[in-house]
Amino acid sequence: MMAKIMIVDDAAFMRMMLRTMLIEEGHEIIAEAANGLEAVSTYLSSKPDLVTMDITMPELDGVGAVKEIRKADPSARIIMCSAMGQKAMVVDAITAGAKDFVVKPFQKERVMESVNKVLGL
Repeated sequence: MMAKIMIVDDAAFMRMMLRTMLIEEGHEIIAEAANGLEAVSTYLSSKPDLVTMDITMPELDGVGAVKEIRKADPSARIIMCSAMGQKAMVVDAITAGAKDFVVKPFQKERVMESVNKVLGL
């Protein structure tokens, strides 16, 4: 199954890395956002099957964005992306409704395992 995915990260190179991995696996990137506020409005207009969400971002962090998106769409499927040592924030994100998390720097196998798990593949 090819999923429509939205990538949210304030670092353009991280978005590019994820985009490349996901496209290589046959998924479609339908939207990108550089901060949490942008993520919420873009999610609502593009309705992706899955979101990869950075935790630390300007304007609205990933945890806040997850809460807003899940409020608007309780079935939203979101994978958190975090740097090492953000365990407490990851727990907050999962509590807020994220389905899984992957740690940066990204390892393709782990990213795809998470994507497949969250999509139920």
